[in-house]
Amino acid sequence: MDKKCAIVTGAARGIGLATADLFLENGWQVAMLDRDGDALLKQTAQRENVLALVRDVSNPQDVNAAMRETHGWAGRIDALVNNAGVAEFGPIDGCDFEMWRRVMETNLDGVFLCSQAATPHLKETQGAIVNIASISGLRASTLRVAYGTSKAAVIHLTKQHAAELGEHGIRVNCVAPGPVKTKLSMAVHSPEIIKSYHDSIPLNRYGSERELAEVIVFLASEKASYVSGQIVAVDGGFESTGVGLPALRS
Repeated sequence: MDKKCAIVTGAARGIGLATADLFLENGWQVAMLDRDGDALLKQTAQRENVLALVRDVSNPQDVNAAMRETHGWAGRIDALVNNAGVAEFGPIDGCDFEMWRRVMETNLDGVFLCSQAATPHLKETQGAIVNIASISGLRASTLRVAYGTSKAAVIHLTKQHAAELGEHGIRVNCVAPGPVKTKLSMAVHSPEIIKSYHDSIPLNRYGSERELAEVIVFLASEKASYVSGQIVAVDGGFESTGVGLPALRS
């Protein structure tokens, strides 16, 4: 009961896994949630002070069960990290309604459902919610009509929750990652794409999963006790530069 507890969704890999590990390093208990049961159980088997939740954030029954199980396991919930997401890219005329809904039901509905279900528990601890959006929610890009729109909605949902839940002592913030070096991005980004990103990022590189986790865990912690309703772009300066940076460098 004395050890703080965080729920991290999409925790089987990538930013979610790195975030879970950093919470553990800081002495927290972590409920790791992911709908990919095989991948999740492989990771939780290698860690202590974790609870495996094979659940789908787009399913209200799954979400409610996850909150009950976490509170029953840890006796408290101090932080929720809404990291679970799907990325389906393509031109606007190729985005049918089924694709639109697949993206929205995880990226947006999941954040709403998890935040709503966690709120009664976070009121008890005066805890924190950290939502993971994307730089694509701050600046439009090609092939991201569903993905970018879902992440822009998460950014506004963050502000709505911060405005309403602050009176209960609950802080709500959002991290918007820029290009991050993950196994998936390195598999699908061609050398030309990687070079283009590097040329457009002032720090001239991709971020790491650990760098994202550092900001997420900070926002969930007491160190950020007067920070709420904020959108933090963790992107090497990518969002701040707008268009045309490579030409300006020459």
